[in-house]
Amino acid sequence: MAKKDYESKTETLIQPLIDANHFELVDVEWVKEGHNWYLRVYIDKEGGITVDDCELISRGFEEILDREDYISENYIFEVSSPGLDRPLKKEKDFERSIGKDVEIKLYRPVDKVKEFTGVLTDYDKDTVTVELEDGTEMTFKRADIALIRLAFFY
Repeated sequence: MAKKDYESKTETLIQPLIDANHFELVDVEWVKEGHNWYLRVYIDKEGGITVDDCELISRGFEEILDREDYISENYIFEVSSPGLDRPLKKEKDFERSIGKDVEIKLYRPVDKVKEFTGVLTDYDKDTVTVELEDGTEMTFKRADIALIRLAFFY
């Protein structure tokens, strides 16, 4: 199975458990770090996720993983909060971020600049539009964006 297959199958299998506990499934990732493979599930809820929340989902899903046995490699399963600096990936991430400050990092520079910060004003399946500090609007192709996340100023 390929990376996307593992992630997609995991999403399908874990979603009922997530829904039953009134959490939000933020992301699933299958990644190799060093010598180890990781299957990570990121969950959230209003007010934030606790260690107990992660443990609840982890224990519940381990039974499903054992029963379904769809991953042939050795791996480490983790359930985690996505953190404040999580990237915007899904439509619901963009929807809830309209009107908020975001930072965008591009794969290639536009007018010699690769990083932009502004207010997210619009998005669709292909583009993201932000209003920069000077009031100008810029629209970026999603395919050109290496990272987009909420911006935090200290």
